[in-house]
Amino acid sequence: MGTTWHAQFAAPRDCDAAAIHRAIHRAIVSRLAGIVAAMSHWAPTSLLSRFNLAAAGTWTALPTDFARVMVRALAVAETTGGAFDPAIGRLVDAWGFGPIPVEGLPSKPQIEAAMARSGWRHLALSTSTTSTSTTSTSTTSRSATGTHLLQPGGIALDLSGIAKGYAVDAVAALLEAAGFVHHLVEIGGELVGAGMRPDGDPWWVDLETPTGTILPPLRLALHGMAVATSGDYRRGAHTLDPRTGRAIDTGIVSASVIHRTAMDADAWATALTVLGPVAGLELAREHGLAARLVTLVDGDTCEYLSPRLAAMLSD
Repeated sequence: MGTTWHAQFAAPRDCDAAAIHRAIHRAIVSRLAGIVAAMSHWAPTSLLSRFNLAAAGTWTALPTDFARVMVRALAVAETTGGAFDPAIGRLVDAWGFGPIPVEGLPSKPQIEAAMARSGWRHLALSTSTTSTSTTSTSTTSRSATGTHLLQPGGIALDLSGIAKGYAVDAVAALLEAAGFVHHLVEIGGELVGAGMRPDGDPWWVDLETPTGTILPPLRLALHGMAVATSGDYRRGAHTLDPRTGRAIDTGIVSASVIHRTAMDADAWATALTVLGPVAGLELAREHGLAARLVTLVDGDTCEYLSPRLAAMLSD
């Protein structure tokens, strides 16, 4: 995923801390490696990369992790009118934000060509037993029970706006299954917390202040909650509007969402960044999202809190 991970958890008193550390570290590394092997758009051997190269009409059987992410990704894509879109791999590559290096900005014809091979509406997700799909180019049978994803031809997935959040949830679930119900997990700035710290405090986290802005600190107690932040202030302008195929021009430098799961927080934060402060806040209000949007326009910083987040902070 090109980033770092951290996990803190409260272990029983008088335990063998070193042995627990080694065992949990190995388990987390293995868990994350499995997620990368399934959904990385950087690893050429990942299942996602193989799907992106699959022939038109091919149905790909998805493992549980991949299937869960795709179900939520398509749901958020539909709800946001495509402001979040898991099928923009061709656009990401055209702009040079993916694993394929490019020289300079894409031309209008290049953007239009990438747009023609992008979009979540081209995808078909099916949970089935035995069925047959016929297209103009091929016929592919599915005989295994499970979730399958259809490659309509030339579509490339990019799950970077949701898979990292899912990975945070997965590590948190691993810790809980191991009996460590009090924990805080962070991957690349996306966090989820559960239970309490050993000193009795909640897991306090501060929302990062984007570079170039002056804002009062916003501290959250992550007790059974997750938070994800999307923005261009760390890696420069890299957020694309899937609906236009171009870089966003909304003034938003940071969008944070507090949610029950990091996967949902991650996807919603990406969508709000694309939508901008007006449409983004309206969507947050409509769906009861706890969100903070930060804009930086001509050196002026503005902070917008959704009604849900404002209510949480006033409690």
